[in-house]
Amino acid sequence: MAKYRNIIFYVATIIFFSCVMYWFFIEGKTLETGQNIPAERATGATMWENFSDSFLVNLHHPLALLLAQIVTIIMVAKLFGWICMKLKQPSVIGEMIAGIVLGPSLFGLYFPELSAFIFPKESLGNLQFLSQIGLILFMYIVGMELDLSVLRKKAHDAVVISHASIIIPFALGVGLSYFIYKEFAPDGIQFSSFALFIAIAMSITAFPVLARIVQERNLHKTKIGTVVITCAAADDITAWCILAAVIAVVKAGSFSGSVFVIIMAVVYVFIMIKAVRPFLHRIAESQKGKGFISKGLVAVFFLILIISSYATEVIGIHALFGAFMAGAIMPENVKFRNLFIEKIEDVALVLLLPLFFVFTGLRTQIGLLNDPHLWKIGGFIILTAVIGKFVGSALTAKFLKLNWKDSLTIGALMNTRGLTELIVLNIGYDLGVLGPELFAMLVIMALFTTFMTGPCLDLINYFFKGKKSSLEEEDSDENMAKYRVLLSFETPQSGSTLLKLADNFTRKMNGNKSVTAMNIAPVDELHPFDIDNFENEQFKNVIETSEELDLEVTTLFKASTDIENDLTNITNRGNYDLLLIMLGKSMYEGSLLGRLLGFTTKIINPEKLLNTVKGKSNIFNNSPFDDSTLQILDNTQIPVGVLVEKDFTSADRVFIPMFNLSDFYLLEYAKRLINNNNSQIIILDVAGQIRNNIEVKELIRSIEQVAPNHITLYNEKKIEKEFLDSQDLMLISKKSWRGLIESKSLWLSDIPSTLIISNP
Repeated sequence: MAKYRNIIFYVATIIFFSCVMYWFFIEGKTLETGQNIPAERATGATMWENFSDSFLVNLHHPLALLLAQIVTIIMVAKLFGWICMKLKQPSVIGEMIAGIVLGPSLFGLYFPELSAFIFPKESLGNLQFLSQIGLILFMYIVGMELDLSVLRKKAHDAVVISHASIIIPFALGVGLSYFIYKEFAPDGIQFSSFALFIAIAMSITAFPVLARIVQERNLHKTKIGTVVITCAAADDITAWCILAAVIAVVKAGSFSGSVFVIIMAVVYVFIMIKAVRPFLHRIAESQKGKGFISKGLVAVFFLILIISSYATEVIGIHALFGAFMAGAIMPENVKFRNLFIEKIEDVALVLLLPLFFVFTGLRTQIGLLNDPHLWKIGGFIILTAVIGKFVGSALTAKFLKLNWKDSLTIGALMNTRGLTELIVLNIGYDLGVLGPELFAMLVIMALFTTFMTGPCLDLINYFFKGKKSSLEEEDSDENMAKYRVLLSFETPQSGSTLLKLADNFTRKMNGNKSVTAMNIAPVDELHPFDIDNFENEQFKNVIETSEELDLEVTTLFKASTDIENDLTNITNRGNYDLLLIMLGKSMYEGSLLGRLLGFTTKIINPEKLLNTVKGKSNIFNNSPFDDSTLQILDNTQIPVGVLVEKDFTSADRVFIPMFNLSDFYLLEYAKRLINNNNSQIIILDVAGQIRNNIEVKELIRSIEQVAPNHITLYNEKKIEKEFLDSQDLMLISKKSWRGLIESKSLWLSDIPSTLIISNP
């Protein structure tokens, strides 16, 4: 009876209190007398009709509509972002294009009813305000990503290029305004206001996008990378200050009318630098060494952000300048900024920022450009923008005695406009300075100049082939003769483990070996001011382990938007003999549906679906490898060792199950382990094919002659748990590993650390 005690109590409690509530409802009905409660009306509608009417009302409820818009926007933005990443373009370009696609230029043109249902005009106000919150958080992050200490140290090297990259396109923008003012300026807008906004649109540089490109192309450690980041940072600060002044002039209607606004803005900046910044610095010092930020302090920083944005909005220079300023005066402690950025970056960039792209797309009516004359004007605007930024920056850099390659690289990067340009254009549209036609032309210009950055850099590298990236450097004849091992790791601990494994394969080769440790990090998780610290942390364990092993190791670090493709490209071009990686956990694992179709928290695995469409893989193939590892195995042209790690330290005792003669190549790796690590090798002839094969027996005999008592051939059919526990490492072929997984072998729960070797 005791075991049913809890169930009886649960059921009795539910029944008793349900009866009590029922009694109160019955008695409460008597209290309705005199309350003028309307009687239920007989409408004649069926239950289904009542439900469907209520359902339609719920569908059009503002909150439900906003949530549906957010779901649609994020899905489409991430899809186009992924496509652009595959095209070696920043994902932000795809998100910008997604905004245009969801607007009246495409989605609204071909699916007007569905577009009107998802994005009705009366709902755009909510979308706009939510996107503005996203922009405020984004500009706060941009301000924090500016490393002012580096800017102060390097300003003398970059200030000339930076200001030239503003003044030249600014002047060209004013000149352009002179020719298009009559045709495109809205009624009531003075020429000065119109010209200033066109000029600032021509001279802006997207610091966040530029920084990501510099990281991805591994330029951040080079002199050119440092110069261009400093130029962009100085450009960003200068451009936003000019924009604040331009907004003040436009709102006041004249230069003289804006004097008081500009004076208030100067006072605001003075207070932020001299009063608020020291206050925030003291707060940061109180948190030093804690590794986290308390919720109370997070609230303080958010209050500073909101008050700063509110102040600049009230002054008349836009809330975004206040957000940027609040970020720029944050304490310069790298870890502190990084902690705070991590708290808000995902919400700002993943959830809210795509709303701004789509809101911009809903405003962009490319269909208005229905005349060849308008497209000519659009082309002339793009040409002016490229000449001002690209050519102006490049010629200035050349004048400062940089070589042509570096000068053109600076020009191409400074010409990147990206999201920052869209922010400026939307401000101009909201102020009524830009009409719909000109707004559409300038949005196209922003997309074009951002998209051209990658191809331009590739062309520059192609025409100046003499200086190659360190990742693509040609090997000398001496290196070609070495046995070259590349290990690619994700976490510091995995890097240390893979290095120990590489040492077991090469320990006694002395000068005839080369070991390279590589870490490729997602570019979206890195911040320009934190790259060096991040790299040092990633390689710390590897360096310490290399010193313990007395092993010379070369380190490679790269920021990437497509880790698997970059890894395989570097591997294939590097003349390596063996690639070592860890078996990763698939992010697409989970439910049966997730395993079969690739659905995840990221909604879907595009790579898997794309390969299925191309016929390269079966969508219902339940692979023994995670998707990332499988992509590396499929595309790498050298042997790959995939380590399943179970507290691996050394390969002193190694077990090699050979299921058929196709596993014969594993003996070469066994031979390396014996020669370099004095490993004890046990070969298990699972299918009984090896002992009857002359070639295999001869190879085993040749190994025994060099290292007697180091290799043993087993014919046992059954392997005990005690035997597996006694081994340090199992070597197995890719095909045999698949067989173990598919047969759900009892070995799997007891096997030691396992190196799965794929032979191309």
